[in-house]
Amino acid sequence: MDSINWTGGTMKIVFFEAENWECDILQQICCNHEVVFTEEALGRQNVHLYKDADVISPFVHSVLDRSVLEGFEHLRFIATRSTGYDHIDLDYCAENAIPVSNVPVYGDHTVAEHVFALLLTISHHMPEAINRTRKGDFSQKGLRGFDLQGKTLGVIGTGAIGKRVVEIAQGFRLNVIACDRKPDADFASQCKVTYVDIESLLEQSDIVTLHVPGSKAATPLLSQREFSRMKDGVVLINTARGSLVDTQALLHALADGKVAAAGLDVLSDEPSIREEAELLRSFFDKKHDLESWFANHTLLHMRNVIITPHSAFNTKEAVERILITTGENIIGFAKGELKNTVN
Repeated sequence: MDSINWTGGTMKIVFFEAENWECDILQQICCNHEVVFTEEALGRQNVHLYKDADVISPFVHSVLDRSVLEGFEHLRFIATRSTGYDHIDLDYCAENAIPVSNVPVYGDHTVAEHVFALLLTISHHMPEAINRTRKGDFSQKGLRGFDLQGKTLGVIGTGAIGKRVVEIAQGFRLNVIACDRKPDADFASQCKVTYVDIESLLEQSDIVTLHVPGSKAATPLLSQREFSRMKDGVVLINTARGSLVDTQALLHALADGKVAAAGLDVLSDEPSIREEAELLRSFFDKKHDLESWFANHTLLHMRNVIITPHSAFNTKEAVERILITTGENIIGFAKGELKNTVN
């Protein structure tokens, strides 16, 4: 790989998973460079088409592992259009002096609002209620829900999104406890939040919501051991990363009533679930576990599980902020002024 120092001139920038309306904004920001847009996610199947790129900007469904990154001839910079960066092999980037930037804050309140959209959908049985009345059936049988007021909400992770969740929760008069590797004493005092360890949080919470980064660790944050510590009938909300939850352990917890309901905006192996063709390829590549895939598909069809397609971030305002910050990250790199780097 060449040095990361940009010597001026025109860069070739490739934006993956780009929608038409996004292209206009990014083109304006990067107008002095050669810009390529594609609706495809980046992977082994198409890296050869863009091997001469100087800069790439993936979204969360692109997979930038070592085998993909080795396909670029002189990659200098990666600007992911997301807060999370667990889809990027940072070890390879460090070995080859490729800086990686992210969008640290773009939709903290956007995702926090989605948490309560999921929670209210569960607490009022909204899908069943809507489907029933559309059929002309106004029976209330089986639609009895539960109040949020007075329940204990356990917030795992109090970064920007977690803090917004806490603030919204106060409007619903929820009791809030939280855990974080770096508790924020000022925030706790201001919002009357008690920090506890994760074991205490799991034992005390009626509702658990996850707001921590994804990890490539072998053990998920919530597995059978953690579910066993929870109250019977707990509600789980996950808008963070699918890898945080052991899907098969969640299925068992749902089956025996330990978890009464789950609201999920993320699943493990999301891309393979989304595209059946990619799923088949992944089996041949031995990249995904068949049991895990079936477990995720089982979740999709359970009446007490609400799943949205990783869309918690997806408002017009939030996406515009993502694009502007990404453009600024790329132009900053071109000027030798790195911004929002994660490595």
